[in-house]
Amino acid sequence: MNDLLLRALRREPVSRPPVWMMRQAGRYLSEYRAVRAQSDFLTMCRTPELATEVTLQPIDLVGVDAAIIFSDILVVPEAMGMSLTLDEGVGPQFANPLRSPTDVARLRPVEPREQLSYMLDALRMTRRALNDRVPLIGFAGAPWTLAAYMVEGRGTKQFAVAKRMLFEQPAMAHHLLGLLADAVGEFLVAQVEAGAQVVQLFDSWAGALAPDEFRTFALPALARAAQRAREAGVPVIVFAPGAGWALDEIAAATHADAIGIDWHTAPAEARRTLEPFGVAMQGNLDPCALYAPVEEIRRRTHAMIEAFGPVGHVANLGHGILPDMQPDHARAFVNAVREWEWTPARIDQWHATHDAEPSTLVGAP
Repeated sequence: MNDLLLRALRREPVSRPPVWMMRQAGRYLSEYRAVRAQSDFLTMCRTPELATEVTLQPIDLVGVDAAIIFSDILVVPEAMGMSLTLDEGVGPQFANPLRSPTDVARLRPVEPREQLSYMLDALRMTRRALNDRVPLIGFAGAPWTLAAYMVEGRGTKQFAVAKRMLFEQPAMAHHLLGLLADAVGEFLVAQVEAGAQVVQLFDSWAGALAPDEFRTFALPALARAAQRAREAGVPVIVFAPGAGWALDEIAAATHADAIGIDWHTAPAEARRTLEPFGVAMQGNLDPCALYAPVEEIRRRTHAMIEAFGPVGHVANLGHGILPDMQPDHARAFVNAVREWEWTPARIDQWHATHDAEPSTLVGAP
């Protein structure tokens, strides 16, 4: 089995970082589009055979070191009783967004083994099909990100309606986030039971919040979900793009095994901030860098690996791969990672260079 991902997440020695990409099963692959042409997105999510098929595509087509189950973060609100539609070019929408405590009271408890059994079946099917070639990643949306969609009714640039709830109805916000934290945590545990070997929490709209609101509302719920997920016994990755300023707070609150780094944060800065917590790091090439010529992709990828260092790094993009990306450029990124080697001489040189960096560690003078 290719267990590079599992070893890197445990911060064990690896000859090179493992590599996978968020949204790696998607529209940039013609093979995915062929499946998608026969079915709508949500039907693909709800049909284990189709979800398995597209989950497996990037393993052979792109050469990544992990599979991430094909699904969507909004299946949890749907399981709570919200009516979800997802139309091409429009994005996800909830017909009746939450605007009052009465609306929240109508949400039903989530039993993932019942309402979300289709995704668990897809995990089981995919795990069998992988036959231990690479690890399988499960995932869920973090409470704040789910709440933002549920209150707003759709994705927006500012999530002003959802943020208004935090200021006008903080009790409602805390109650909703608590419900979601418990639902998400249990969902991730169920995913592990179904075969996921790693799970990731996506707090995609963390960057919509100012520091006080992130600390008051989003972070406690994120931590509650992550800590429940950790009880399942597999590595937990937390990714909160736009909240790079809070990497140390996220690590301390969630006890995650790895923290995702977006492209706004320099790898060396992330490394120095997170080193005291003993966590792995995942990221963080700008997805738009894959528009560059192949040799430039290679150069930038190697520079990223060098900056993160030889211990506890999972190579990834700083967000999901873009749908119009050329598959050859995605492969160039993956190949650049796969050709890297942390030789003893290179590791010694890295320590000689980077151990002398000015310290910005937490608690450093």
